[in-house]
Amino acid sequence: MPEQPELVWDLQAELGEGPVWSARDRCLWFVDIKGRKLHRYGEDGSRASWDTPDQTGFALPAEDGSLVCGVRTGLHRFDPTTGVFERIAEVEPDRPQNRLNDGFVAPDGSLWFGSMDDSEETVSGALYRYHRGEITRHDDGYRVTNGPALSPDGRTLYHNDTTERRIYAFDHAAGVLSRKRLFVEVEDGYPDGLTVDSAGVLHVGLFNGSGVARYSPEGERLGVIPFPVVTVTKPAFGGEDLRTLYCTTAWLANGHRRAEQPTLGGLFRMRMETPGLPPSLVKL
Repeated sequence: MPEQPELVWDLQAELGEGPVWSARDRCLWFVDIKGRKLHRYGEDGSRASWDTPDQTGFALPAEDGSLVCGVRTGLHRFDPTTGVFERIAEVEPDRPQNRLNDGFVAPDGSLWFGSMDDSEETVSGALYRYHRGEITRHDDGYRVTNGPALSPDGRTLYHNDTTERRIYAFDHAAGVLSRKRLFVEVEDGYPDGLTVDSAGVLHVGLFNGSGVARYSPEGERLGVIPFPVVTVTKPAFGGEDLRTLYCTTAWLANGHRRAEQPTLGGLFRMRMETPGLPPSLVKL
């Protein structure tokens, strides 16, 4: 069994999201979407934060030392040395009510990410792939997208339809998706961000579910890692051996619980028996 979650940064993010480990910088990057902040937590305990130009769903390390960020207006390149954001690709100019949400980088350097209606009312969200300057829409019809991630062999892509409490699986080959199917339906809370470990086990943050759910590659529920806060938004493996599971949380839609759960919105971590997969870098 994993250790109990340990609070490492009590930053009380309104919507902490998108943790990703950078082996190059020995740090974890993550965002507060509603707080419009980009955060960096170093393995040595160091901390740094930057303002973002708008709501930002993810910040993923690129091969040139920058980060590619999913800002509401499109994909932006962020330079940590200058703190400057520069838009590199417009996304969904025909859907102004949308913002970008969760994302991850595949081993080939492509960036998979989703969009969603910022008011969470219409099913205007979609799933995209950004590869060497080209954006391709691969699926559509989501209210809230979350958690694109690949299996260890790269042959299955998982993607969440959060408000419908469904995790879908697709066959994946050379950046192309096919055979969309229901992987699991989640009953306790809403499936938020997810990550996959080196054994192919899915770790899914539960929004209003007080933990991280674990599923086998066959869809069998393996249990829940309990948390002291109700809203876990996304887990990510990090550390030198990739056995530290970092988890972002949020107080969004749970302001009434902040007195009894004062660490809502904090960054947590715990040690795991099985390591995660090595993170990849965005190829620009």
